[in-house]
Amino acid sequence: MNPIFDFLIDPYRTYSTIDIVLEGLAVFTGLSSVWFAKQDKIWVYPTGMISTAIYVYLLLKAGLLGDFLINAYYFVMSIYGWIFWTRQKGGILVHQIDKMSASENKWSFFLFMLSLLFVGGLYGFFGKWNTWSAPLDTLTTALFFVGMWLMARRKIAHWIFWIIGDLISIPMYLYKGLALTSFQYLIFTLIAIFGYIEWKNTYNSRSQTA
Repeated sequence: MNPIFDFLIDPYRTYSTIDIVLEGLAVFTGLSSVWFAKQDKIWVYPTGMISTAIYVYLLLKAGLLGDFLINAYYFVMSIYGWIFWTRQKGGILVHQIDKMSASENKWSFFLFMLSLLFVGGLYGFFGKWNTWSAPLDTLTTALFFVGMWLMARRKIAHWIFWIIGDLISIPMYLYKGLALTSFQYLIFTLIAIFGYIEWKNTYNSRSQTA
């Protein structure tokens, strides 16, 4: 049999059927969520919440503490984003696609550093810092923490954090035996690139009209 196929499929031989089905559902709803984000549609949040709830369970089993925490954080931040995106005043949306403010730049740096220290500390506390994936998981967690916060606040720059984190996650999940999830992050990367372009064009068009 093809060695690449074996590498992708072999880990699933030890998985329960329910876990395989759950990962497939998480991938589908996760991809749907990112697609809705690209389109600037509020459905990004309900689909994303389904995906993250499943991944909280799967990642805890896989021992990826950072990504387990990031998905739990996604779920909570999705509630905040849902409220933030739908807030209206006089029938007009209060918060539109926008660039980061000076204050948001400072908070992004603070959140990034806090995430690195917190997740890195957790790996050290549980004695798992010696695994090769620990530094990468810590880094992607910090990137995604900031990216999710900026997405909830409808900032264009959030796509940059997603793109970098997604590119790191592709080989990490593949090595961990979660081939479907690795493929999902590959698609995430492509959607995020087009999402960045689309959000930037939307912002520029609104600025020119104003």
